[in-house]
Amino acid sequence: MTLPDLSLYLVAGRPACSRSLEETVAAAVRGGVTIVQLRDPDGATRDLIADAGALLNLLRPLGIPLIINDRVDVVLATGADGVHLGQDDMTARDARTVLGPDRIIGLSVGSSGEVEGSREDLRHVDYVGIGPIRGTSTKADAGAAIGVDGFQKVLSLVDRPAVAIGGLGLGSVGPVIRAGARGVAVVSAICGADDPETAARRIREEIAAAR
Repeated sequence: MTLPDLSLYLVAGRPACSRSLEETVAAAVRGGVTIVQLRDPDGATRDLIADAGALLNLLRPLGIPLIINDRVDVVLATGADGVHLGQDDMTARDARTVLGPDRIIGLSVGSSGEVEGSREDLRHVDYVGIGPIRGTSTKADAGAAIGVDGFQKVLSLVDRPAVAIGGLGLGSVGPVIRAGARGVAVVSAICGADDPETAARRIREEIAAAR
């Protein structure tokens, strides 16, 4: 499995979007989003399957992967490209057993303690999400902000490509890219923007400049 381009990683779901989910994602992709995660922790299973199916119809012809947050069953039901797991979700080892070698698996780690407790899981993942970098209102259980210094500390403990996440947007993505992030995960800075396409394009330009 070849790891996709993690540069601009959009995390989107119905609650996060100020317009329809499909419209938001389509605009963001036009602006340069390279990978999309569907995250709607309170969404009903049938709604998640429907949303994933609609996004796959949009993204697959463009070669952009769709990752499902937490829900391995939705990945299996829809044929999505992978799953992103938190510390309290199915273990990455079990997810790999269920999903096989060709799907993408990501894992959130936010501290040295979480890295140490995830050593077995880290053998089975393709990338890690490290954060929250800054305070965020889009994920109630995200934990305390770790900043760029905290990101670098966690990154030094893992041997997987890392996506920085948590309160990031235009003006704040450059430092984490320079600190070694393969990409940045963005929620409200794109999903809540009046013009998601322009918001994505400006963030993508900031990422390119930081590199």
